[in-house]
Amino acid sequence: MSLGVESRHVGSVYVVRCSGRIVTGQESKTIDEVLQRGLREFNRVVLTVAEVDRVDSAGMGLLVRFMWHARNRRGDLCLAAPSPFLTSLLQMTKLSSVFKVYADEESAILSFLKEGVNAPAEAVNTGPRVLFLDPSPDTCAFVRALLSRHGYRVLSTGLMGDAKILLSASSVDVIVLGPDCGNMAAPPALEVLRKLAPSAKSVVLDREFKSRSADEAGTALLQRIEASSLS
Repeated sequence: MSLGVESRHVGSVYVVRCSGRIVTGQESKTIDEVLQRGLREFNRVVLTVAEVDRVDSAGMGLLVRFMWHARNRRGDLCLAAPSPFLTSLLQMTKLSSVFKVYADEESAILSFLKEGVNAPAEAVNTGPRVLFLDPSPDTCAFVRALLSRHGYRVLSTGLMGDAKILLSASSVDVIVLGPDCGNMAAPPALEVLRKLAPSAKSVVLDREFKSRSADEAGTALLQRIEASSLS
């Protein structure tokens, strides 16, 4: 079975789900590219490997290399939900003492969110904490960069379930629902998040946010967050 890879971010944690083989060839190139892309911005990585059924020596070396790369940037790469095959392999090679291994993905994500290791942007910002929810990675990246440069502490994600995880680990001052949230922008979904953060203000962006020029969209977002904080 060839390698299947899905990636997303949960706040400052980059999550990669793998299925199939991590072996020399196209599979190694695929995961190498995905991890490189994530580590350009994040230094905390969860690799979910419940459906990985083969890892050769080069593939394991690749995972070790990226783990040390993350640790050298004051982060880490951990493994979540290892398959029985991978659990046995880690024990046999004694690499189970090198990697941090968690029973499931949520536990691994929460371990990063609760341990107090900050992403670089969070380390210098002391302003209000904003949770931004939108399924578009590009929109999330724009909003993270914009708000971080204006002193906000930003948590972002593309999934409702991950937003709940973030709120269970962190308090926020403002919840912002992005333009691609669709049904998530409906009152019931927003009410769910508000129940987890009852004191947080809320902002819902319209679909036109993405088509506006970057400076116009950015100015409008900053003004709406500021206005919500004053209301």
